[in-house]
Amino acid sequence: MGVTPDVLAADLAPLVAGLGLDVHDVEFAKSLVRVSVHRKGGVSIDDLAEANRLISEYLDDHEPFEGRYTLEVSSPGVERKLRTPAHFAAAVGETVAIKTIPDVALVPDRRIEGELIEATADAVVVSPPKGESVTLDYDQIDRARTVYAWGPAPKPSPSRGGAPKGKKRAPKTAPERTTTP
Repeated sequence: MGVTPDVLAADLAPLVAGLGLDVHDVEFAKSLVRVSVHRKGGVSIDDLAEANRLISEYLDDHEPFEGRYTLEVSSPGVERKLRTPAHFAAAVGETVAIKTIPDVALVPDRRIEGELIEATADAVVVSPPKGESVTLDYDQIDRARTVYAWGPAPKPSPSRGGAPKGKKRAPKTAPERTTTP
């Protein structure tokens, strides 16, 4: 019996909703079934363990796949894939990185990063830091993900890389030894 990722996601949604979780995505890769779940504010290890148990029991009872497979239940992480209109709608207000298909005139280098302003059933609107907002139909998007702002790069530590630039260390000298008669 064959099942698609979208059908399985719909089947699993009420199951994990009982844990206060949402199904973010379901992917099939060879013999791997990857289910990512999320909750506003994050998902704990205990949440993932309980979701894994429930999903595993469901798959054992309903046997949607032929042959062997490995189940992986995880969080989508802070930089998560955006694949469906629902994914984009949930990411409105966040920074996103989008790679378009070739020959999209609005994005000559195929990549745009900026705030996701709007996500409708047909298209998204992205506002880059510099320049005008860009509207892209979903069929113009090759890949997309949210972007987490990790903060500024740390300053180099004098204790790890030597003295700060412009200052020289005093040369090390051997300590003086005194001898007693």
